[in-house]
Amino acid sequence: MQRAPENRINERVRAPNVRLIGADGSQVGIVTREKALGMAQEADLDLVEVAPNADPPVCKIMDYGKFKYQESLRAKEARKKQGHQQVKEMRFGPKIGIHDYVTKKNRILEFLDEGHRVKVSVRFKGREMHHTELGTQLLERLVTDLADVASVEVAGKLDGRIMSMMFAPQKKKPEKAGKAQTEGE
Repeated sequence: MQRAPENRINERVRAPNVRLIGADGSQVGIVTREKALGMAQEADLDLVEVAPNADPPVCKIMDYGKFKYQESLRAKEARKKQGHQQVKEMRFGPKIGIHDYVTKKNRILEFLDEGHRVKVSVRFKGREMHHTELGTQLLERLVTDLADVASVEVAGKLDGRIMSMMFAPQKKKPEKAGKAQTEGE
């Protein structure tokens, strides 16, 4: 993860002239670096370079510690709002029993309800490789069973002794309020 470059503050500002923004957010204008530093020291605040690539660079008079703290809070809030989606995997054998199939299918449904993508793989051992159509049938059966809650993201493909398919949860559609009213009448 890349870190954002540090802002230059106070004496580290290199430009001879800067476009200055006051502590209250007002535009002061283009002033010399020394004058900007003097104004910042008078206000007992820091001179912070907020737009180093501008011509001349934009500097603002502010409390740098408070600025960094608020910036970290915004970054933390942004990370919190990000969706965390993982890829879960479920393995099947081509000769799986009905009860085992139902149990694994229910577990896949739980993963999809939590918003995770699910990779389903069928492993072939020994002579089972001669009957890859059993794996294809199993994956097709799973597609029909999960059709209302998931969509196929990656179709079934055979890679060595493993046949795999990827499912993604479908976006939930909001139910219409009008539909509920017509049913109640």
